[in-house]
Amino acid sequence: MKAWFAEFIGTFWLVLGGCGSAVLAAAFPEVGIGLAGVSLAFGLTVLTMAYGIGHISGCHLNPAVSIGLWAGGRFEAGKLLPYIVSQVLGAIAAGGVLYLIASGKAGFDVSAGFASNGYGPHSPGQYSLLAALVCEVVMTAMFLVIILGATDERAPRGFAPIAIGLGLTLIHLISIPVTNTSVNPARSTGVAVFVGGWAVEQLWLFWVAPIAGALLGAAVYKVIGSQN
Repeated sequence: MKAWFAEFIGTFWLVLGGCGSAVLAAAFPEVGIGLAGVSLAFGLTVLTMAYGIGHISGCHLNPAVSIGLWAGGRFEAGKLLPYIVSQVLGAIAAGGVLYLIASGKAGFDVSAGFASNGYGPHSPGQYSLLAALVCEVVMTAMFLVIILGATDERAPRGFAPIAIGLGLTLIHLISIPVTNTSVNPARSTGVAVFVGGWAVEQLWLFWVAPIAGALLGAAVYKVIGSQN
């Protein structure tokens, strides 16, 4: 139960910190943090929580990561469902808090996106479904390679949160224009449920692609990380 609650809190922080920076601070008049700032915010949420709860739950914060770690032989199948449920609930709770904060400003319009992920007309750069699919699969696969490598028993100890946090920052720097960057089904769900409509209709991609990418990344690491 402590591990499940840790995943709830950690995912809450990821969505509130990452999506919150996008909704509240990215384009703030004159002093907005921009795409680079949002990318850094997502990376910092993972880095801080990895040190904060990594020793309690492993700090997955992401259904795709939990599935990828299972595929990589680092996580028990029996723990997948409670972890994923905790992550999704934490993300939705964060979306609710962010909605309460954001709606306190005159003119707030949740239909403008609310940091939701999308493709086609709902992609920040108007990228196609295929482009979004490829991007999310590849980015999540590389994220899993980073996670599995940084947490390998042969890797330098104590530095995994830094590598993983910076890895997520880089992923966002690359892919925000394409999909607004998901690589995390819980993160996508946490804000999409408040937008409804197109965000929920396109949500399937941001479950399918990250999970497929996580399985691919785990398979790749099994090849390159094998000690045989």
